[in-house]
Amino acid sequence: MELLVCTLLIGIGATMAMDAWGMVRGRVFDVPRTDYALVGRWLGHMADGRFHHQAIARSAPIRGERLLGWCAHYLTGIAFAALLPMCRGYAWLQDPTPIPALLLGVGTVAAPFLLMQPGMGAGVAASRTARPGRARLHSLLNHLVFGAGLYVSAVLVRPLFFP
Repeated sequence: MELLVCTLLIGIGATMAMDAWGMVRGRVFDVPRTDYALVGRWLGHMADGRFHHQAIARSAPIRGERLLGWCAHYLTGIAFAALLPMCRGYAWLQDPTPIPALLLGVGTVAAPFLLMQPGMGAGVAASRTARPGRARLHSLLNHLVFGAGLYVSAVLVRPLFFP
């Protein structure tokens, strides 16, 4: 149970770091924030067997899509956080180090590049967007911040579980 709660807190903390970065990024780089309602719309259409859209923003809205998208965002962050103790062992939670967290964070960019962006109509690694290079860079930065958030969150929650 301890491992589950610790992982849950680390995943929530890392996802919150990514969201905070999204707010800063929007102001500093004039990049629109991720609209998690569109993620919810994409996921909601999967219940009807539709996994790919030409442009998710033009697809029919789904009831509760914003809540669905935000829940999926945080559940995904928690699931990715669970990979650290699975890959690095329980010892990483007792003594977190930054490199595994940062590497995992960067590795998680595969999910939007290979699943979400193609499924939502943006193409593999945002290839169908107006500025694919910029979109890729910002995706990579988002996930690097997520990795940093994994490490910082682990450092912050460690005293609660390993005094």
